[in-house]
Amino acid sequence: MLADIRRFFADRSVLEVETPLLSHSIGTDPQLAFFTTEYCLPPRRQTLFLQTSPEFAMKRLVAAGSGSIYQIGKAFRNGESGRFHNPEFTMLEWYRVGFDLFRLMDEIAELIEGLFSERSLQPSHRRSYQEVFLAFTGLDPLVFSYPDYCAVAEESDLAEAVDICGHDHALWLDFLFSHKVQPHLGENALCMVYGYPACQSSLARISAHNERVTERVELFIDGIELGNGYYELTDAEEQSKRFDRELALRQQQELPVCVKDHRLIDALAAGLPDCAGVQPLTMC
Repeated sequence: MLADIRRFFADRSVLEVETPLLSHSIGTDPQLAFFTTEYCLPPRRQTLFLQTSPEFAMKRLVAAGSGSIYQIGKAFRNGESGRFHNPEFTMLEWYRVGFDLFRLMDEIAELIEGLFSERSLQPSHRRSYQEVFLAFTGLDPLVFSYPDYCAVAEESDLAEAVDICGHDHALWLDFLFSHKVQPHLGENALCMVYGYPACQSSLARISAHNERVTERVELFIDGIELGNGYYELTDAEEQSKRFDRELALRQQQELPVCVKDHRLIDALAAGLPDCAGVQPLTMC
């Protein structure tokens, strides 16, 4: 599989890179827990972070002029263990300069169909987030109605969602999507769900055609999420504001303190070319 992946990108002149596992900063996403370690060179002591993804370092390379790049490497996420999760795992991540989200989805389909050729997957398909959410919940994910969301949770024997999610639209979407939508996606096929609500924008840019939607895609086979793809945000000021909002939320939820990645902000300010990327495609 590794050889096939490398051949796929070599045929497309995408450069393989390797970025550090240890960093001075880490992603601010409240849903991700991280590992830390201490660097000691007396009298100096410094906390370093094991990367949950090489995303920030790779974007800095793209901003520095690397062109399209990919990486196969280790990532670490604390508090994750189970049938589909390990605290240490191998992932594939790549960035394609000049690609938009739909061109990226074309390439994702080509890669997955090639890697799974012996399994005889059905043809890949694409569905908007709004379409699949409406189909399996009856709710419009772009319009938050607290009473309607509570009613669907009660009807679905998911009453705990009311206390877990409160009035947080993004939390409601994550909860209902994971319980009522995701299990039905990608039956023996790659399903790409795109056009996520803007409140789940992460590091993707907001659609130029609909400010309620973000340029983001997620990949599913047999109800299992394989990875995320973004038409990457290039606005340094907007990215900094998103980091600040996530840091405030982490503090509100009394989560471990993390360090905002000013090097990424500086790279975006210097100029990240239009690009789209997958981060990550989980392999094991």
